[in-house]
Amino acid sequence: MIDYLQSKEQEMLFMLERLVNKDSGSHYKKGVDTVGKILSNEYKLLNFKVDIVEQTDVGNHLLIRHKDATSPKIIILGHLDTVFKEGTVKERPFKIRGSRAYGPGVIDMKGSHVTLLYALKALIESGCEDAYKNVHIIYNSDEEIGSTTSHVLIENIALGKQYALIMEPARPDGSFVSARRGGGHYDLKIYGKAAHAGIAPEDGISAIEEISHKIIKLQKLNRIQEGINVNVGIVKGGESANVICPYAEAVIDIRIDKLEQGFTIDQEIREICKKADVPGAIIELEGGINRSPMVKNEGTIKLLKMIQEVCEELGLQITDVSTGGNSDASFTSNVGVPTIDGLGPIGGNAHSEDEYLEIPSLVERTLLLSKIIKRLSECENKS
Repeated sequence: MIDYLQSKEQEMLFMLERLVNKDSGSHYKKGVDTVGKILSNEYKLLNFKVDIVEQTDVGNHLLIRHKDATSPKIIILGHLDTVFKEGTVKERPFKIRGSRAYGPGVIDMKGSHVTLLYALKALIESGCEDAYKNVHIIYNSDEEIGSTTSHVLIENIALGKQYALIMEPARPDGSFVSARRGGGHYDLKIYGKAAHAGIAPEDGISAIEEISHKIIKLQKLNRIQEGINVNVGIVKGGESANVICPYAEAVIDIRIDKLEQGFTIDQEIREICKKADVPGAIIELEGGINRSPMVKNEGTIKLLKMIQEVCEELGLQITDVSTGGNSDASFTSNVGVPTIDGLGPIGGNAHSEDEYLEIPSLVERTLLLSKIIKRLSECENKS
């Protein structure tokens, strides 16, 4: 497979450029669906069946498996969306500088799209029928905004699978991800009443005053030693210094180490936001805990061991790490499927203007992924 993939490196880079140069921010449905169509067409050429799960407000989700697959035991997750708004590609399109490729979404996760596609091409080229027919791929369109329309779909398809491989990028040193913290997202909106701050302040209801009370109480929910983090990361409000503020909003990020902490912190947040501190203020709270922790349990440890054996066969020494970041790995882990994340190529600075992919890792991680799928399919057939 190595000779085949090395011969395809330039082709892989062309595909990467094609994908990166399509805006596909989570809220830009047209762009996300364009990326989905490109990938759908590529998989159809390989005799894979693509089912489209239509969405209204976000891009469509894709379910992909070989047309002759019967009961694939490996679920592979990737996401079509990026964090970048429409027009970003025009400002800074795909480019190669030295041994790195740059562009919006190049490592998170358009490089992974190329890796997965060509890993399956390599398996087909090698005649590994048991392997390429043993995968069930989900490409969702809203991972970067919490997978609100796709998490149930992911969990339902994951049920009964033996292994879950998540195509988030590798850590900068190539490490896999074997555990992640859970978390959630809340939008807090406060409605007050505008009034002139000098002439008739008594007629106003300050949304800023109300949200200030809430921010202090929310920040006090932090219990870092226990693994609970609450961060009011964005606050907006006010029209003018001489106007009592009629509207304010805040965005709250939550991180947890244990599933039960999610229930507790959710109740505490809702209790705080149930009643106004400033008479007359109206409170709206949206959101919740949307990802449970990805736990490094016995099944995950066993899967990691098999993957690292494949690494050793290829002369690679790759470690695993735990991270505070969220991904869709939480959903497969939550339904009891052994899960390993970070199977994409190597890069860094995701979600920034300096996002990059290490080009030499493209072929290396594609070969590794193909060998992992082959190995897990052999193990599955023996069980």
